[in-house]
Amino acid sequence: MEVITRNRPAFANIQVKMQAGDKIIAESDAMASMSTSIVMNTRWNGGFVGAVLRRLFGGETLFVNEFVAKESSELILTQPFPGDIECMELNGTSLFLQPGAYLASDPGVRLGVSWAGFASWIGGEGLFRLKVSGTGRVWFGAYGGIFVKELDGPFVVDTGHLVAYEPTVGMKVGMAGGIFSSFFSKEGLVSRVSGPGRIYLQSRSIDGLATWTNRHLWR
Repeated sequence: MEVITRNRPAFANIQVKMQAGDKIIAESDAMASMSTSIVMNTRWNGGFVGAVLRRLFGGETLFVNEFVAKESSELILTQPFPGDIECMELNGTSLFLQPGAYLASDPGVRLGVSWAGFASWIGGEGLFRLKVSGTGRVWFGAYGGIFVKELDGPFVVDTGHLVAYEPTVGMKVGMAGGIFSSFFSKEGLVSRVSGPGRIYLQSRSIDGLATWTNRHLWR
C-alpha cells in the first residue's frame, strides 16, 4: 500500500493507493473520495468502552472506518481544517496526540487514552491525551504547517501550538513571564516541555483564529 501526502503544507491530504486485501483505518469523517472497489466498515473506536473514553477525554469520534480494497483502488483522506499532515512510523513505540490531530493509521496501530495531568488541563488541552502505539504508520494533521523540534533540554511552547510529542517529553504549564507581562503581552500561559524527545508543532492556533474571528464579528 502506497500513501502519498499531497498539496502540502496548506491543504494537505493523503492519497492511498491500495491493492487487493490492503487495509487502512481512518477517522469517521476523513474520507473525501474512494474507488467503488473499496469496502468501508464502521466500528467502535477500539471497542465500546475505549471509544467512549476517547470521545470524552481524547476529543476523538466514537467510530473509525476501516477501508478494505477488493482490487487495485484509490482512497483520498483529508482533515476538516486547512493545514499540513505528518506521517510517523511506529515500531513498538508510542506517540501522544492532541485532541483532533489523529487522521489515519495502519491496522497494527492501537488507539488509546492516557492521563495527561493537571498541567495539560490548565493549559487548555484536557486531562487526557490520545495515545497511538504498536507497529505501523500513523498520520496526524495540524492547523497550518507542521515543524519538528528535537529537545535536549527545556523549551517553551505557546499553548495551542503543540500537536504531538514522544512519551519521553515532560510538560509543565506556567506563565510566559511575570504576572504583568504574561497578561498584558497576551501570551498568558505557556507549556514548558523538556527532553530528550521530539515534539511536533503547528504554525497556527485554532484558538487564536477563533479569538481573531470573534473580535472582528463584534465590530
